[in-house]
Amino acid sequence: MAGSSSHHIRNICVFGGSSLRKEKVFLESANHLGQVLAERKIHLVYRKSSLGLIGGVSIAAFLGGSQVLGVVPKALAKRDIIRKISGEELQVSIMSDRMNAKFNHADAFIAFPSGLSTLEEIFHIFS
Repeated sequence: MAGSSSHHIRNICVFGGSSLRKEKVFLESANHLGQVLAERKIHLVYRKSSLGLIGGVSIAAFLGGSQVLGVVPKALAKRDIIRKISGEELQVSIMSDRMNAKFNHADAFIAFPSGLSTLEEIFHIFS
């Protein structure tokens, strides 16, 4: 078939906020995305958090049976700022290493509406 690709997406990095102040429709979408990833046996790479949109995706994906890789700077992991969830954790030295690790572990990227840090991540991937 002309124009078809044999590349299969195995790992998706999801960008999104961890704020609890999101509309219900966005939270439902995040949970649904996690379920779809699990159904399709796609692994999740994300900034480690169990809160907000990104938490909804990660928890649903993990509970559905997907492999989940949360990337977190060591300073945040040590201070226990980020709630623990199930799945793998990759600790990196600094924030910029976190972005590079997510980039290197993913085949595709999805972004939920969020704040400036999500916008920064999107631009980093495009560049």
